Amino acid sequence: MKNPIILRHKKSISYEESQYWKNLFYRSIKIGTELEVAPPKGVARKVFEDNIRTELAPSGKLEELGKNGVWDVQTEHCGVEIRIIGRQPHFGALQKQYSQIMKILKENGSRPRATCGLHFHMLAPGLAEPVPEIILANLWNLVRRYAPELKLLTSCGDNRNSLCRRRNHNSHLEMVRLSPGAYSMREIQAILKNSTSVPEHQNFFNLEHVQFDEIDNINLFHLEFRFPDAHLSPTTITATTFLFLALLLKAVDLSQYGIIHVGKVQPWRRKVEILNLLSNNDGNLSTSDTSGITNEILEELQIGSYELLDLLAPTFHWFDDQSSLEVLLALAKTPISLMRVDGMDWDKIERSLANKIQRKEITLDKTGLTLMQMIEFGEYTDYPNEESWMQKAQDRLLVQLPELSHYLIQLDKLRGIKWDQRRGTYVFKS
Repeated sequence: MKNPIILRHKKSISYEESQYWKNLFYRSIKIGTELEVAPPKGVARKVFEDNIRTELAPSGKLEELGKNGVWDVQTEHCGVEIRIIGRQPHFGALQKQYSQIMKILKENGSRPRATCGLHFHMLAPGLAEPVPEIILANLWNLVRRYAPELKLLTSCGDNRNSLCRRRNHNSHLEMVRLSPGAYSMREIQAILKNSTSVPEHQNFFNLEHVQFDEIDNINLFHLEFRFPDAHLSPTTITATTFLFLALLLKAVDLSQYGIIHVGKVQPWRRKVEILNLLSNNDGNLSTSDTSGITNEILEELQIGSYELLDLLAPTFHWFDDQSSLEVLLALAKTPISLMRVDGMDWDKIERSLANKIQRKEITLDKTGLTLMQMIEFGEYTDYPNEESWMQKAQDRLLVQLPELSHYLIQLDKLRGIKWDQRRGTYVFKS
């Protein structure tokens, strides 16, 4: 992060507390979405909605994923809103789920128009204790500081003059002026609730569902990120889910030091200026007028996006699958909006981003599986050194040392292995 400014705070947390909250959030946070799409031209909205509802087969229960992980399909001003149940993020599972949802939507001719949004809800249900206020304050300021970059990263328009939807339903006007250095988060929530310029539920970063206790910590942790545009890329939705989780975990880290500031005066004013050029109500119909976003400004936003992702990169190492960071780096260079400007359709966009994923594609044969089982169950222990253990493994598997070494390398890539001197055997790290 360039030129970080830290506002000292009496409620900063300790290192031990930061590790506790990171672990707790990583295990408990659920992130779900509300995806809006319009029907194809010439198809009545009710017919379209009925077809979507039938094929997505919503469970009607938040605690029951059902066939596609969809809770409900609702009538929306632009067409329909698909409410997708929040779940603990796992890259492969989410990508598979959203791929099936997008397949159904595309087969029915769904259009993610400028009237359509994609809202991410982050919840920590069932916490037995309140969340320290400073964590929310740091998350609020991280979103504020990188709001222009986040808006471009999630933009999905198809024209340089309308890179994203208009500001109305994801307004930053209140957010940019409200600093947790001047107000408590409870006070910021109250200002947003009583604002005459921005309806509470239409804020860029919506706090309306948050509930505070008597000392301003958070009893009900439920946040909504409203700024992403609707689209039909399952890989992008999956990666963006991890982006929001990474922002939260980084906010925990920062809470050891105080509250991160949005930056020095002139750079901050420049960010607000760019955000206004990017997100406004001056476009045709439901779009923002982005004609003022020059190539030079795009380069500024790209640099800022890389700064954000570099800041978050260590946090992505918490995740078993770091594919999301590769996808986000690709979007920092060329967001969906610019891909669409270049004439790419949804299938080509998805293929392009899915190709950024570098998964561990390791297939074990019978010998490899036997070796994994040996280590899993700790079949051979109390060996004085690795060489004697490996000799026993060679005898068991009927292989030579080079072949055994190859299998151990495969297992290390797959699960991580190490020599446990106390037990005299190899063990898995995960």
